[in-house]
Amino acid sequence: MPRRSKGARLHLRPARYRAGKLTHQATWVIRDGTGYYATGCAEREVAAAEQVLKDYIAKKYAPARKEQDLEKIFVADVLSIFIDDRPDLYVENSDAQKYLNRIGRLKEFWGKLMLSEVTRTKCREYQQHRGNKGGARRDLEDLRAAIANHAAEGLHRGIVKITLPKKGPARDRWLTRDEAAHLIWTCWRAREIQTMRRGPNKGQQVETSKRPLRHLARFILIGVYSGTRAGAIASASPTAAIGRSFVDLERGVYYRRAQGKQETNKVSLH
Repeated sequence: MPRRSKGARLHLRPARYRAGKLTHQATWVIRDGTGYYATGCAEREVAAAEQVLKDYIAKKYAPARKEQDLEKIFVADVLSIFIDDRPDLYVENSDAQKYLNRIGRLKEFWGKLMLSEVTRTKCREYQQHRGNKGGARRDLEDLRAAIANHAAEGLHRGIVKITLPKKGPARDRWLTRDEAAHLIWTCWRAREIQTMRRGPNKGQQVETSKRPLRHLARFILIGVYSGTRAGAIASASPTAAIGRSFVDLERGVYYRRAQGKQETNKVSLH
């Protein structure tokens, strides 16, 4: 009986010598079945070689785009098609990494299952696996969207329902004016504390003239007075650019919505 293929993987081709002299350095190659494919990466370039392998696998494997029964469709294929069909969710988007992280978690748990195995029980198992009710709900919303996209493209027969955890209670308390002011002043006045390594005060903790938290004071002020989300504040730039919110210093206008991002129910402040 033939051995089962291990799939595409990295293989370190050892250095080669001739007459005691180095002729070829050790390099990473991709071994796939009986074939070997160059990566162009030296032995020390492990991260680059891993990326080449990922690109190779992605190009080699493409999910089937034809109508099939639920029992024949991997959930991993449904997620892959969703990524291909909705590049706007991760290209030039400030929340791209969060989205890709969610898809990665879904593939890890659901990837080897068939669409027919997506049940209420499995959704509850994922919630327990995730260990975070709110996080599990957000992940499963992406899975639901991916399955809906797959169905809209006419790629599966049958109905697949995702059971979401209940929403958490709405926030019922916010910082008072005094609490916000205290937080801002604490950040503004805070000084760096260093432990002396030499001299008569060796081992003692001494305040320096550095103010390491003043940037947080400005961050909090912008959030409190404009109601802007943390991501938009962190990505704000004095220069207009795709994927970043824009602060027009000449006109005194703060465009909170990043260029290229869909508009929400929040508006820009003047």
